[in-house]
Amino acid sequence: MYLLLQDWVITLIEKFVLIAAIVTIALVVAMYSTYAERKIAAVLQDRKGPNRAGPFGLLQPLADGVKLFMKEEIIPNTSSKALFIMGPLLAMITATMTSAVIPWGSDVTIGGRTMPLQIADINIGVLYIFGVVSLGVYGIMIGGWASNNKFSLLAAIRGASQMISYELAMGLSLLAVLLIVGDLRMSAIVNFQMKHTWIVLLQPLGFLIFFVCALAECNRTPFDLPEAENELNFGYHQEYSSMKLGFYLFAEYINMFISGVVMATLFFGGYDIPFFNEAAHQGTWWVGLLGFACLMAKAFFSIFLFMWIRWTIPRFRFDQLMNLGWRGLLPLALANMVLTAAAVLWWINK
Repeated sequence: MYLLLQDWVITLIEKFVLIAAIVTIALVVAMYSTYAERKIAAVLQDRKGPNRAGPFGLLQPLADGVKLFMKEEIIPNTSSKALFIMGPLLAMITATMTSAVIPWGSDVTIGGRTMPLQIADINIGVLYIFGVVSLGVYGIMIGGWASNNKFSLLAAIRGASQMISYELAMGLSLLAVLLIVGDLRMSAIVNFQMKHTWIVLLQPLGFLIFFVCALAECNRTPFDLPEAENELNFGYHQEYSSMKLGFYLFAEYINMFISGVVMATLFFGGYDIPFFNEAAHQGTWWVGLLGFACLMAKAFFSIFLFMWIRWTIPRFRFDQLMNLGWRGLLPLALANMVLTAAAVLWWINK
């Protein structure tokens, strides 16, 4: 009994350490994504970008964080104060919750004890991600409504309609992946790709649909209609200041990072290292570290694509955005799912 209790306590400590490490990594990546975005924008626009706060401007994100902390906290008198505070908190919580089912690397053996680099390997991992992503819209809706500002409310309604529209095509593209793998667990999807081939080679159209929907879900250009400054002043977080505004901005970059990790896991083998036999070194700590670095590299490439698109493609009109979601991506996702189902059925009966 004592040994079982001791093992349970050690497992709990391991999970807490893993959670703290993942949240810290997400926050650091989100913080320096703002720096990377400014630098990429500067290169594309033939200028220098941040270069004064520290060497090469590397301390600029820290300066921005200090600025947000030091700014005056303003809550409008006519706002719904409890919901006004809850909006950015909900946005941050849902942004970080998605990471719970992502396998960040292979199992690591340290001191004779094997530790999985995954917080929870639940048997409905894909459904969990889809459900948490769907909850993200509530942070925008609550913040826009509680501000008691007509522009914030209009932006929140835009955000809700946009996310509902693009979640349908995203879900159908995921169904095609599940038809191939036959399992909802994220670890099973990674293992399938390690044994066979990356799903992006089997589902190029599904990946393209998922990528476009991820842009829309993260409110990234050209799908940033809830933050259209030329139409809605500053969007759904117009009345926010100090770290409440910082939470909304951080949540967007965390969502972008997690979206890159999810795409790498679902379509690019996750922590699978190309041209390397992980099975021959299973359990060693350096293979787990190398697999984690490989996953991060795939995620960072997705973040780079997100930023490149932002500074290359202009913002859509709202009617164009809705037409693309309902008349473009949704029929394509349906056709892709039907063709995938037919191909899987043919392969089984072959």
